[in-house]
Amino acid sequence: KFYPEVIAELKKNNGALSDDLRRNLAMEVFLRTSSYDRKIYEFLAKQNFQTNGFPERLSCDFVKVQDLRYGENPHQRGAFYRDVDLTSGLSSMRQLGGKELSFNNILDCQAAVGLVREFSLPAVVFIKHNNPCGVAENKNILKAYRQAWLCDRLSAFGGIVGINRPVDVTLAKLIIRSGFLECVVAPGFSREAVEILKEKKNLRIIELPNFLDNLKQLDFKRVEGGLLVQEGDYICLDDSLLKIVTQRKPTKTQMQSLLFAWKVAKHVKSNAIVLARQNKTVGIGAGQMSRVDSVFIAVKKAGRLAEGAVLASDAFFPKEDAIKLAARYKIKAIIQPGGSVADEAIIQMANKYQIAMVTTGIRHFRH
Repeated sequence: KFYPEVIAELKKNNGALSDDLRRNLAMEVFLRTSSYDRKIYEFLAKQNFQTNGFPERLSCDFVKVQDLRYGENPHQRGAFYRDVDLTSGLSSMRQLGGKELSFNNILDCQAAVGLVREFSLPAVVFIKHNNPCGVAENKNILKAYRQAWLCDRLSAFGGIVGINRPVDVTLAKLIIRSGFLECVVAPGFSREAVEILKEKKNLRIIELPNFLDNLKQLDFKRVEGGLLVQEGDYICLDDSLLKIVTQRKPTKTQMQSLLFAWKVAKHVKSNAIVLARQNKTVGIGAGQMSRVDSVFIAVKKAGRLAEGAVLASDAFFPKEDAIKLAARYKIKAIIQPGGSVADEAIIQMANKYQIAMVTTGIRHFRH
């Protein structure tokens, strides 16, 4: 790698190297040796993690993939790095068309991939500002796309769409008719589909061949002067944890919709409320400081489709107000973790309005 540069310097400087080049070479040497030592340490620490938990010291090694136009906002500089120890994930994506990816595009692509891989059937998710605004699962991928888009066409404008199946010509034509989108990310695209999508010059076409690989990485969050580390939220809902706590039981169809909505709620910023019907969202309330406000947003988004829908909440209900609001819009079933000191009053309120309620024993806060 450095031979041509070194030879050129030697010829130019009568057999001597400049201080700048010597400094750069020294940096490269210590980078290589420290990386080797780090790999040994990480191998030993990984074995220790299984029995003793998080290590006393953390060491990470990332290499720059590209500089970005800017960070989250134009006044912030930004770059994208990949983990040197991993060959899958977003760092392995291939851009087949469109403008250069932005900082926010990459964040939203991760949100799309993380959610849409939750589903085994063909599924589509629209993401805006790291939150889903429309999700659908259907044996027919075209129907799934239409259903996800129709959930909230207003919010989907300028968003990112994630699809867990390869994109063919028919689906590409449907995407083109959906209005302005920033990105489409999928495990593959036919050659003809790419040409159709390129008709929208600014649409970023992202192919991620290892789309369904779930890396199950540790989750890092920077705070001033430190780092918070936790296991990723990869827990699967065990049917044995489900408890029907109300007099009325959900129907088979309602239970399927509840489990679908629960998967979506896991990927919505707290406080998260998801309304669904037959494996498609009809209203999503995200990021509100009070849970009842998230319910209010979700039912307003759903409109008349709220009647007969099911509701998923990422955490327990602290008060009965959210249940009253759900009843006013004729929600028929609710899934939530349970565990509130107000659980008894919450269940009584659900019984009063003949709403079926299922508890999971699992919370999915997302900040």
